[in-house]
Amino acid sequence: MTTGLSVKLNTSFEDAVERTTKALADQGFGVLTTIDVKATLKQKLDEDMENYLILGACNPVLAHRALGVDRQIGQLLPCNVVVRTDPDSSGDVVLVEAMDPQLMVRVAGESEGLQEVADQAAAKLQAAISAVGQTGSG
Repeated sequence: MTTGLSVKLNTSFEDAVERTTKALADQGFGVLTTIDVKATLKQKLDEDMENYLILGACNPVLAHRALGVDRQIGQLLPCNVVVRTDPDSSGDVVLVEAMDPQLMVRVAGESEGLQEVADQAAAKLQAAISAVGQTGSG
């Protein structure tokens, strides 16, 4: 089992964010929060870094089911999806990464209901990540 799901794109950062948000929506995820790490580090620490966004994605049906199994699982929600420029590559190389929801089961402990939710969330996130990689580059 891996810790993350990812795809590497040869496109602009803005296009990658747009494609990722659409692919998540197609799988029933809304983006509840957007954390612009680059802007925050510049503002708070006057440090420069590559483009780096954390999208707090939530599938309400799956979140509701997970919370019904274990109320403490909210500590692991929403599913964070990172869109970032690859600092080791020149040009428009963007990485889209998401935590594998199977980690939720490992952290919270095995339970039948939670495993089913993690399986469905992982399948939906993988489908979204795969769709981002299959879309034409910008």
